[in-house]
Amino acid sequence: MKSSEIRQKFLDFFASKGHDIVASSPLVPGNDPTLLFTNAGMVQFKDCFLGKDKRSYTRATTSQRCVRAGGKHNDLENVGYTARHHTFFEMLGNFSFGDYFKQDAIAFAWEFLTSEQWLNLPVDKLMVTVYEDDDEAYDLWHNTMGVPAEKIVRIGDNKGERYASDNFWAMGDTGPCGPCSEIFYDHGEEIWGGPPGSPEEDGDRFIEIWNIVFMQFDRQPDGEMLALPKPSVDTGMGLERLAAILQHVHSNYEIDLFQALLHAAGELTGCKDTENKSLRVIADHIRSTSFLIVDGVLPSNEGRGYVLRRIIRRAVRHGHMLGAPAGFFHKLVPALVEQMGEAYPELTNLAEHVQKVLRLEEEQFAKTLDKGMAILNDTIAGLDGDIIPGETAFKLYDTYGFPLDLTADVARERELQVDEAGFDAAMEKQRAAARAAGNFAGDYHAGLEIDGETVFRGYEQLENQGQVKALFKNGEAVQQLNAGDEAILVLDETAFYAESGGQAGDTGFLKADGIVFQVKDTTKETDNHLHQGVLVEGQLQIGTQLTACVDAEKRQTTALHHSATHLLHAALRSVLGDHVAQKGSLVTYDKLRFDFSNLEAVSAAELQQIETIVNAQIRANTPVTTRLMNIDEAKASGAMALFGEKYDDEVRVLSMGRDDFSVELCGGTHAQRTGDIGVLKITAESGIAAGIRRIEAVVGQAALDFIAAEEAALQNIARQLKGSKDNAAEKVEQLAKRSRDLEKELEALKAKLASSAGSDLAGQAKDVNGVKVLAAQMDGADVPALRNTMDQLKNKLGSAAIMLAANNDGKVTLLAGVSKDLIAKGKAGDAVKACAGYVDGRGGGKPEMAQAGGQKPEGIAEALAAFERWAEETF
Repeated sequence: MKSSEIRQKFLDFFASKGHDIVASSPLVPGNDPTLLFTNAGMVQFKDCFLGKDKRSYTRATTSQRCVRAGGKHNDLENVGYTARHHTFFEMLGNFSFGDYFKQDAIAFAWEFLTSEQWLNLPVDKLMVTVYEDDDEAYDLWHNTMGVPAEKIVRIGDNKGERYASDNFWAMGDTGPCGPCSEIFYDHGEEIWGGPPGSPEEDGDRFIEIWNIVFMQFDRQPDGEMLALPKPSVDTGMGLERLAAILQHVHSNYEIDLFQALLHAAGELTGCKDTENKSLRVIADHIRSTSFLIVDGVLPSNEGRGYVLRRIIRRAVRHGHMLGAPAGFFHKLVPALVEQMGEAYPELTNLAEHVQKVLRLEEEQFAKTLDKGMAILNDTIAGLDGDIIPGETAFKLYDTYGFPLDLTADVARERELQVDEAGFDAAMEKQRAAARAAGNFAGDYHAGLEIDGETVFRGYEQLENQGQVKALFKNGEAVQQLNAGDEAILVLDETAFYAESGGQAGDTGFLKADGIVFQVKDTTKETDNHLHQGVLVEGQLQIGTQLTACVDAEKRQTTALHHSATHLLHAALRSVLGDHVAQKGSLVTYDKLRFDFSNLEAVSAAELQQIETIVNAQIRANTPVTTRLMNIDEAKASGAMALFGEKYDDEVRVLSMGRDDFSVELCGGTHAQRTGDIGVLKITAESGIAAGIRRIEAVVGQAALDFIAAEEAALQNIARQLKGSKDNAAEKVEQLAKRSRDLEKELEALKAKLASSAGSDLAGQAKDVNGVKVLAAQMDGADVPALRNTMDQLKNKLGSAAIMLAANNDGKVTLLAGVSKDLIAKGKAGDAVKACAGYVDGRGGGKPEMAQAGGQKPEGIAEALAAFERWAEETF
C-alpha cells in the first residue's frame, strides 16, 4: 500500500466515524509562540483543548506535517543514521474535543489497525502500554478489545517524579494533561530490542506506531489535578512508520516515498547506493527545507531561518561528500512535488519559489566556505603550536557552516591537529543553551478572568449603549473606579474595534451623566473587548450603563488604510508572484505598514507598477463587499487566509476591486467603496529580515500631504541648483558628474603625493641586520594614501619592515608592512599588536600588511618607537 493511500485511508476511516477532515496547519504555529515549529498534530487544536476556541465540530482528523529540528524536539543529528529519525514527518491524528473518550478512542484505533476492511494488521504483532494507574484503559484493552494481559504493559512514573512518565502527557507545567496509551508493532525476533518498559526498549524490534492521549485533568499551579468537565482525546501516528510496516520493510527509508527521493538524489549526486547515509540525509532534508519555505520560512542567521539554513547546508555538505556538483540540491524539488504535491497542492504552487530559495542558499554557502577558508588560513598563520583551537573550529562550524571534518582535512594537509575535545565542549555548551531555550513553560491560568463575551456593534455603528461588566486596575479586578484611575473597562456591547489583524484599536470616550472615561486603546482578551484608558470625570461601578463614542475621524482614516493594504497585497502578488505572503501589518489612522515575503528588494519600476495598479483599482470606485461564510466554503471560494491569523468557523470574506481583485478573510473595518481611499502613495520600501520586505504607504489626505511635501522639497532643490523642477534631475546629474571628476583628480593627486612621500621617507629608513626598518608619521593621510605610500616604500626599500602612522582629527591609524621575504620571521599582524596599545587601539590583518585604529594621538611617538624595538628584536 502506497504512502499516499495510507494517508487517505486513515482520513477516510475517521471521516466515516463522524470526524471532520481538517487540513494540515503550517509548520510555523499560528497560536503558540513558545514553539519553534509545529511538531505534533494537536498544535493547531491547542486552544480547543484549552477551551479558548470553539469549532463547529467536536471530532477532527488530520494528516499534519511536522518538523523536529530545533528547540526541545531536535532530531537533526540522528537523521540519516537511524531507521526512523526525520527532520520532517507526517503525523496522522484523530481528536475529540469533549465528545468521545477512552472507550471510543481505543475502539477506533484497534478497528483501523486490525479490521480486514482497513489495515488488517496481525493482532499478534501488536502490544500496548497504559499509564500504571489507568485501570480504565487497561480494562478496555484487555476485556473489551481482547488484548492478552501479557501484551499490555503498565508504565509508571519513570522520569523521576509524580506524573513524569512516558505514559503521561502534559501540555505544559499547568493546564490540560492526562494518561496516554501507546500501540507498538513487533518487527520480529530477528531484530534486536525488547518490549516497552524493558532494559532493551530502545532497540528496533518493538516500534511505537500510535499514541492515544486521554486529556482528563487540569493541572493547577500548585500541582493539584482537577478533573476536566469535558475530557478530550489527542492521538498521533507516524505515517512513515506505518508505511514501513504495511510495505514489509524495516526502515522508513525503504518506503515508496523515500525510495523515489533517494533514487532522484542518487541521479544528481552519482551515488546509486540507496542505503548510503549521506543520500538519506539529502532525501530527508529536501522534505523539511521545501515545506518550511512553502510555509514562509527563509534562511537567516537566527530563529527558524537559522534552523532552515543549517538543514540546507547539512544536505549540501553531504552532497559534496558524495562528489555531487555544485547547485544540485534545489534540483530535487520536482521529485518531491511528484511524491507529495497531490496531498499538499501548496507545494506544487510554490515549487519554483522553493527552488529559487534553495539555489540562492547553495550559492551563498559556497561563498561562506570561501570566507571560512580565509579565517582558517589566518588562524593557521598565527598559531604558536600545531593545534587549531576547538573554539576556532566551532566558530567556523557555527558561524560559517564550515564542517569540522573539513577543518580537520585542512589541518592534516598542514601537518596540524584540531582540538576536537574543545570543539565538542563548545558544541555541548550551545546545545545546553538551546535546550534551555526550548524548555518553554506557560501558566495557562494567567490572564484576566472575564466571563462571557463582548458583542461588537462597530461594523454598523460608531456609538452604542453598553453595560460595564468588568473593571480592572493594575491587573486586579475591582468593583469601582474613581476619577484619575487608569484602568481596563469591559462592556457587554461596544462599537469600539479591538486591535487585531494589524488594525489599531479604536480610541474615543465612554460617557454617562457626570462620567467620562477616555479610551486610549482597545484590545482583546479571548472574546472580550478591553477598553484601556483613564476615568477623567466621575465615579464608575460595575453595572453602569455607558454610551460608547468612537473617534469617528480616526476610525474612518484607519479603515481607508486597512482597505488599501488589501489592494496592496493583491498588487504585490500580481507583480512579484504568488510566493508573496503577508508577514505582518500595521494599520493606523495616518499610515499603513505591510511586511511580506520576497527574496529581493522591490525595484523602483516594480514599486511604480504596484502603485499604479492599486490606484487604478481605487479609481474604479467599486463597492467593498462583505459576506459571512463558513470557513471551508470561504477558502474553497479562493479567499486568502492570512498566515498566523485565527479564524472562527463563520468568517467575513472581504472583496474589493474590479473582478474581485482582492478577496481575503478579514474581521477589520473598511471603506464602503474603493474610491473612498482617494489615492495611495508608497513612501518607503526596505528589508527587515532575511527574505522579508516592508512597504510603507499613506492614503487619502495623508497621501496628498506627502506628495505636497515632496513637491516642496523638489522646488527647494531646484532653487539651490538655480534651475526649475523640470530640469532639476539634469542639474543634479551634472553636479554628480562634476563631483566624480573632482574625486578622480583628488585620487590622482594623492597617488602623486604618496609617491613623493615614499621617495622622501625612504631615505629615513634604518638598516637592522640587513633589513630596512622605517617608522614614520604622516598626519592628514587617509587609509588609501597610507596604503599607496606603503606600496611605494616596499618597492623602493626591498627587504623591509615599515610602520606608518596618521592622526586625522583625533583618530589614529597605524599601518604595518613586512616584505614577503621576511614574514617567516615576523608578521605585520604581530607588529600591529605590539604597537596598538600605545594609541589605545587594536587591529590585525595579513602577514604582509596589517592595520590598527586608535583614539590616543599623543601615543603615536611611543607606538613608532615600539615598532622599531619590535623590528630590532625580530630581525
